[in-house]
Order: sequence, then structure tokens, then C-alpha cells
Amino acid sequence: MTTSNVDKDYLAKRQLKKGTAGWVLLAGLGVSYVISGDFAGWNFGIGEAGWGGFAIAAALMAVMYFALVLSLAEMSASIPVAGGGYSFARHAMGPAGGYLTGLAVLIEYALAPAAIVIFIGAAVEELLGINGPWVYALFYAVFVGIHLAGVGEALKVMMVISGLAVVAIIATAAALIGDFDTANLFNIAPTDAAGASEFLPFGWYGVWAALPFGMWLFLAVEGVPLAAEESKDPARDMPKGIIGAMIFLLFTATLVVFLLAGAAGADMIGASGVPLVDALKATGSENLATFINMLGLMGLIASFFSIIYGYSRLVFALSRAGYLPKVLSLTSERKAPKWALIVPGVFGFLVSLTGEGDLILGMAVVGATISYALMAGSHILLRLNRPDLPRPYKTPGGIFTSSLALVLSLVAMTGVYAFDPRAFNYTLVLFVVGAVYYFAYGKNKLVAKTADEELALILDAESDLEEESAGGLSPKAAEA
Repeated sequence: MTTSNVDKDYLAKRQLKKGTAGWVLLAGLGVSYVISGDFAGWNFGIGEAGWGGFAIAAALMAVMYFALVLSLAEMSASIPVAGGGYSFARHAMGPAGGYLTGLAVLIEYALAPAAIVIFIGAAVEELLGINGPWVYALFYAVFVGIHLAGVGEALKVMMVISGLAVVAIIATAAALIGDFDTANLFNIAPTDAAGASEFLPFGWYGVWAALPFGMWLFLAVEGVPLAAEESKDPARDMPKGIIGAMIFLLFTATLVVFLLAGAAGADMIGASGVPLVDALKATGSENLATFINMLGLMGLIASFFSIIYGYSRLVFALSRAGYLPKVLSLTSERKAPKWALIVPGVFGFLVSLTGEGDLILGMAVVGATISYALMAGSHILLRLNRPDLPRPYKTPGGIFTSSLALVLSLVAMTGVYAFDPRAFNYTLVLFVVGAVYYFAYGKNKLVAKTADEELALILDAESDLEEESAGGLSPKAAEA
């Protein structure tokens, strides 16, 4: 299908609900994507590198994400469509570059909920004594169902859940600050690794291997532009929303990285499955620890819930453009992309049955780093090749900022190999399979020949629907 033979009602059946999210809701979406990473997972980086080594790794990843977020802020204001990184890359690198970027993001977003639901199951078992496939199925069914009810309802539920998770982090920090002792940060004995010291007990190799864990403090914040078509004013709201989310996440990451190890000891936090809870218990706050354990489940649910939103918008955009089967972009009466919610949800549930949460998250991180490199590269190419593109927001530092994100994302990708070669290799296999699908079949099914044609079609359809909903007829309808 090309631009010349798109059915008259093709895009009318594939519209999201415009004007649902202002910048505060978008920032909340960005925080909820990530917040579970503050509760568990990142701390294993201390076990790989010691506190000092992990602090370096986390700082490098914070720089990478902030540079990437500033680049995405510019592109999301200029290209306000639901595909996020896929849409930016298609404008910069053509259909193949767009698809490969979308594929990398899809690997991240389809696998991450499967890993998170495994961790949710473990938290439910801790609280209620039940776990397993029925728990996974229940969470997928409930939260996909809420999304099917409509984006407005979903985002409001997400904000409440995320708020509870943030309360847990701040309450934990307040309880631990009195027990903070710098000596606790460096209580892991140095090994004989190259460059080892009290600050870097596992040497520089440990810093390299800890990079993926540093990413867990920010992983998926790049998904905010996936909500571009549902924002009130993309040119204003998208930059404010994604940058606001990143600044808040830097604040929560700083709290947990410094205060948990500083109060309870780096050695203990580096091996803990529930670091906030264990830090509180170690410092005598037993009652608060029980409360935080319950709220910790909210943090996992917040990320699970919001990443479901993210994968549905990505699948919707790829399907609407013809990269994936077009049925996946059909929307319901409530303007929810029903099949883009259900089909990846079923896939994620099946993946969760493996029970290998750490491996699945490692694979999601590889997909993420590939997409970051491609998105940062897209910003560079758009600056060089499309200087005429309207830019309501401009990235501070321009190409230097996105180049920094590009280099650090490639370094982070190699860090996954240093930690878990299986995750690295399995993800590359998935990526190759997805690429073969496109070059053998998908490239012949695109709705528009160019990214500009696709954007024009989407914006034209949105304009028609807005005029009709206001009580008038669009020019096309009048001609008909």
C-alpha cells in the first residue's frame, strides 16, 4: 500500500485520542516508565564494581540519558507522532533506518514487562505466598484491560501508582539519612583486578560490567515521545515532559545510590534483592520496611503498567505505517490501540514463563542501547541534512550533545556483553530475525513512500477529525 491507494477511512480507524496529556502527565509517564529501577536491579552493579565503580558507571549513564533526552526533546517537538524514535529515524535515515530503530525499541519494550512481571511475582510471593503463571497472567490481563478502557483513564491510574512509589523512595531516604556514613560506601575489600583500589575494588573492568545496572536507574525514559499524538501541545509539552521526568529521575537515583549503601553498607546492598527494604531493616526501621515492601510492589507495577502503554504506541505506529501487520493499528471506540495492546501482551506473558527475569532484562538493555545509538544518530543527521525542519525546541549543544549520547550508548552496549554474553547474543539473533522480516517482506507493505508523506497523512487525518468533532466538515468530506 502506498500513498496513492490508502483507503479513505484507513487513518480514521487508526487515531489516538488527541489532547489527553499535558506536560505534567507526560513527565509522570516518564517517571513511571523507570521508577521500578530505583527499587531493585541497579544495586547489583555495586556487586560488580564496588560503590565507587558503580557510581562512575551510573554517572556515565546519567550523562548518556540526559544527552539523549535533550536530543529527543528537539525531535519530538518537530515530529509529533506516536512512533517516537522510529519516526525520528525514518525522517533521518529512510524506511529501513526507521524500521531498525523501531525494532530495537520494540525488543526493549516487549521484553521489559515480561521481566518486570517476574519480579512482581516474587514481590507478591513475599507478601501473599503465591507466585507463578497465574500471577503473571492476572497482572497482564488487569493492566492491559485498564489501557483498553482509554488513555485518559490509564494515565491517571499510572500517576497514582507512580506517586505511591515515589513516596516510598522519599520515606526511605528520610529514614536512612541519619545513619549515613561515608565509610559504609567503601567496605568491599579490593581484589587483585587491574586498577583495583578501595574506591574501585573490582578495578576498571568492574566499571564496564556495571554500566547496564547504571542504565536501570533511567531505562525507558526515552519512551515519553511515544505519547506525542496524545499530548495537548507537542511542541511545548514534549520537551518539558521528558526533560522534567529526567531531572526528577536524577534526583531519585541520587537518593538511592548514596543513602542505601551509605547507611547499610555497600557489601550488603550490592547483594540485596530488595535493597530499600534491607537497608531499612539493617538500620532498625522494621515497621517502615514492611510498609516500603508493599509500596515497592507499586514501583514495579508503575513501570509494568507504563511500558505496556509504550509498547502499544510503538506497535500501533509501526503497524499504521505498514511495517507490521496493519490489523495491529486498529483502534477501539475509546481510541485505544486494542490489538497493539493485546498481541505483545500475550507475547510478553509467554516469555515470562521462562522465569529468567535477569536474562530478559539484559536483552531489553541491549535492544535499548541499539535504539539509543540510532536515535542519537538520527538527531545528528537531521541537524546536518534537514536544517529547514521546524524546531520549536533546540537541543543545547546541538550535535555535540547527541554525539555524546551516541558514543556512550555504544559503550553501554558492550557492557552488557561484559556482564552477560547470553543476553547480548540472544538479542542480536532477535534483531537479525526482525531485520530479515523487513527486507524480505515488510518493506513492500509501507503506507507512505517517505517519512514526510507519512507525517502529512497523519496530521491531515487528525485535522479532519478535529473539524468533524467540532461540528463541521473537513474539506475532503465537503468535496465528497
